Amino acid sequence: MKMINKNEFIESSVETLGEIFDILAKLPAIQFKDLQGKQTALVIVDMINGFVREGALKSPRVEGLIPEIEKLSKTCDELHITKLAFADCHTIASPEFDAYPAHCMIGTSEGEMVDELRELGGYTLIPKNSTNGFQEAVFQQWLKENEHINTFVITGDCTDICVQQFAVTLKTWFNMQNKKVRIIVPINTVDTYDLDLHNGDLMNVMALYNMMINGIEVVQGVE
Repeated sequence: MKMINKNEFIESSVETLGEIFDILAKLPAIQFKDLQGKQTALVIVDMINGFVREGALKSPRVEGLIPEIEKLSKTCDELHITKLAFADCHTIASPEFDAYPAHCMIGTSEGEMVDELRELGGYTLIPKNSTNGFQEAVFQQWLKENEHINTFVITGDCTDICVQQFAVTLKTWFNMQNKKVRIIVPINTVDTYDLDLHNGDLMNVMALYNMMINGIEVVQGVE
């Protein structure tokens, strides 16, 4: 295996990241009124206490998403747009705890939606026992019952884990059926956490770019 020159790698990576950042900065915002309301769904991923305000994985970055997602949720209510919400929900047997600290246990407040979004309500709540909500049987059933939905606006956390996995899996599932859909991720409504080598800014940018090259429509925001 050829050894990578560290200095060359860093220089090349910085240049590439700069170009990706410029691409993301120039993306447009879109408006809900330009979407087909009856065929659109807002998806809220893991905006729960265990990633926001308490527990081993709480993050002030994720807490900062609440106002924008709250605003989108209110707009969806006004336009009668369908809303879904995923919530991490684990037992002590979860193999996920080999990779992450124990979090969002069943029956604890960590697994509950943050107050601001819970009080708005109006969403179908789907508990999930893995990082990828697409795998949940309840969501699979929801897809079958809502075949008219062809636009998904995905919000929440974490950009590089649960959001990315769900968005890419959903897109590739529709691709498999030769069905064109819009999977939209607004930059101002997704984020990830800072912890040790997990640099939130870096991971966020790379996840957004990775979703773009997999056919996800990344935009500045939805108004």
